[in-house]
Amino acid sequence: ETLVGVCVERSLDMVVAILAILKAGGAYLPLDPDYPESRLAYMLSDSGVDIVLTQSQVLDSLPFLESWALCLDDAQLAIRLTAMPSDNLSVSSVGLCAEHLAYVIYTSGSTGQPKGVMVEHRNTAALLAWALDFYSRETLGCVLASTSMCFDLSIFEIFAPLAAGGSVLIVKNILNFFETDALDKVTLVNTVPSAAKILLSGKKLPVKLKTINLAGEALKQDLVDSLYQAGFSSVYDLYGPSEDTTYSTYKLRTAKGRASIGIGIANTQLYVLTQSGQLAPKGVSGELYIGGAGLTRGYLNRPELNDEKFVTNPFYDGLGSNSSKRLYRTGDLVRWLPSGELEYLGRIDHQVKVRGYRIELGEIEHVLEECDGIKEAVVLAREAGGNDKRLVGYLVATGADSHEARLIEEARQHARKTLPDYMVPSAFVLLEHLPLTANGK
Repeated sequence: ETLVGVCVERSLDMVVAILAILKAGGAYLPLDPDYPESRLAYMLSDSGVDIVLTQSQVLDSLPFLESWALCLDDAQLAIRLTAMPSDNLSVSSVGLCAEHLAYVIYTSGSTGQPKGVMVEHRNTAALLAWALDFYSRETLGCVLASTSMCFDLSIFEIFAPLAAGGSVLIVKNILNFFETDALDKVTLVNTVPSAAKILLSGKKLPVKLKTINLAGEALKQDLVDSLYQAGFSSVYDLYGPSEDTTYSTYKLRTAKGRASIGIGIANTQLYVLTQSGQLAPKGVSGELYIGGAGLTRGYLNRPELNDEKFVTNPFYDGLGSNSSKRLYRTGDLVRWLPSGELEYLGRIDHQVKVRGYRIELGEIEHVLEECDGIKEAVVLAREAGGNDKRLVGYLVATGADSHEARLIEEARQHARKTLPDYMVPSAFVLLEHLPLTANGK
């Protein structure tokens, strides 16, 4: 289970590197070269990676790298590779089994540092088995890959079309959609609701593009209606945490219909539990617990968090082939609808989703409070119109005479050095003190 880092630009090298690592029996750690150095350094240190596949043009993103960096565009490497065996490796020859690690993907953590989710081959295989059964080969013929490989939507974008014998069209991001070469080949777009608005710019959609998957954020009905008006024939609402391998539920949304996150994908069990741990009746809200074939191994180097979030299933049926021994506590508040589908109601903790990225607000607050001159910090996700949310940081200075503009700029720059762009608040407000409730909280 050797873990190998992949830090490359969005290109053919990205897919080749990932497939090569998996083919050799290893597991890959995605490292986005656009991430801040401090975050990449933490991910490398926490994961214990010894080898990173990269490119010469992104080496500047890795000046701290103590691992062995292997540049895929190195001419000397190409010469050495030609001398190596080119026989096709098999699962048995590398000693690989379904329970071996496939990749580790880092998500936001409440302690100020991201946490790595360990995903096994069997987890990804279960997701792909559902995808190949649910979507036609024509629909998976050419999938647009527009999300960072550090975001788990990339798992579907890369592996589902390849498993179906289709192709992957790699772009830097979906904002470049209409300037993309070979756009006429795209049959499916897989993205987040806030990014899907680029498809509603008034420009004509490619003839073959009829299906869109939207995940990572609440999908509002007005966006669904607009996408159908733009020419899509299928708008899917998908939900799932990284801890359950990308997608856990799906729903074909309809024009003028009711919002829901639908039902579980194949081999997934969903439980809605009250605070007392009892099954919630239809219409009664509770926390969503997930079990099944997509349930991952857990968090890397986080035994206490594993005990907290991955719990024993009190409803486990040893005689049932579709019963999971463990469940993942999502922290999401949901309820069963009369139709048997799930309605998403919100979070029960300090976590939000912005542009599809799952963010622990506590991690951002922790970083801001490390900045000189800041005594306290609170970060909130505010509605910004439509499906958009933006992060707003509220700061309390250590001294009453602090210069507001300078302090805010220092906080912004400190956040940019430590956090990915999507976690940096878009606005800051300086307060004399944080508002308190009557009991001092």
